[in-house]
Amino acid sequence: MPDPIPAYGPRPVERRLPTEEARDLLGLVREVIEREVKPKAAVEEEAGHFPRDLFRLLSESGLLGLPYSDEFGGGDQPYEVYLQVLEELAAARLTVGLGVSVHTLACHALAGFGSKEQRAEHLPAMLGGGLLGAYCLSEPASGSDAAAMRTRAVRDGGDWVLDGTKAWITHGGVADFYTVLARTGVEGPRGISAFLVPGDAPGLSAAAPERKMGMKGSPTAQVHLDGVRIPDSRRLGEEGQGFSIALAALDSGRLGIAACAVGVAQAALDEALAFTADRQQFGRPLADFQGLRFMLADMATAIEAGRALYLAAARLRDAGLPFSKEAAMAKLFCTDAAMKVATDAVQLLGGYGYTVDFPAERYMREAKVLQIVEGTNQIQRVVIARQLAGPETRR
Repeated sequence: MPDPIPAYGPRPVERRLPTEEARDLLGLVREVIEREVKPKAAVEEEAGHFPRDLFRLLSESGLLGLPYSDEFGGGDQPYEVYLQVLEELAAARLTVGLGVSVHTLACHALAGFGSKEQRAEHLPAMLGGGLLGAYCLSEPASGSDAAAMRTRAVRDGGDWVLDGTKAWITHGGVADFYTVLARTGVEGPRGISAFLVPGDAPGLSAAAPERKMGMKGSPTAQVHLDGVRIPDSRRLGEEGQGFSIALAALDSGRLGIAACAVGVAQAALDEALAFTADRQQFGRPLADFQGLRFMLADMATAIEAGRALYLAAARLRDAGLPFSKEAAMAKLFCTDAAMKVATDAVQLLGGYGYTVDFPAERYMREAKVLQIVEGTNQIQRVVIARQLAGPETRR
């Protein structure tokens, strides 16, 4: 006989995975989460501890290269599957889910635009060799306006010499490699190139990590490049192609953020369901009260809508179809939904939701950053509107 369905409380997310291999993969992910992630998440986040050993374990388990070709050590999984893994990881601890998403983003330029020789030399270690990556696009004075970057790379014989500062870099100071966008030519987007920079390159250093509202376990820091010399063999793609490489990476990365947002929202809903099922007021569970039941229903609906949106965009990507607009929509909707769901979870827990003894307040603080990273939600609206109505008229 199957176990009876509980009257109240969270239920496992039902995944619609395309293959038996994908279902086995998700089983492995859930085992790792239950054993290695959940037991330490709250304590390590409060202490600001970055779980570097956990990322090595994820690499050894094949979970840091899921959407990349098995020819170079990747998992050869469709984005539809990879994103559902990200959602599970982010629900357990956003530092881990977002960290995997950022690492995947850092590998994108090499996997998509590197030569076969470059991929053969570097990708196996990046995907399954225990390495961790970071992505360096933003700068102190150029966030949303990434094409205004000031970091420069100057040719010197067969080498490039990089100088500048990158800002808001997840894994800054702990990464083993950095995908760096730098200006190699004229002003604007056409004068930018992409480079693969080792984490131990002379002249590369990181500032002290930023003191953040949430995600305290994930280091975010400025990265300084002071005469960093790398050979031309570490330039990715053609000279001047860097901005288009960056945009292609961001389209995929935004789906990663959307999946992470749904994970955080799901965790917040699960916490609210468990609390309202257990908490008694006026002689019955909070979950009996219609006003609160309607809040839970709205939270669950927003989560399912977000999940459907990011999966639909992922299927477009897997089919080789344009998905830039859909990725921006997914990032916009899912992160806004996560913020609303997490805020409502705090409200449903009442005073307990405002204390660090319950994870709801952490979910609320973490959800906020997802509306900012990989292009603010205001920028997502710009991207969507351009796809719908064309570029803005300049007078």
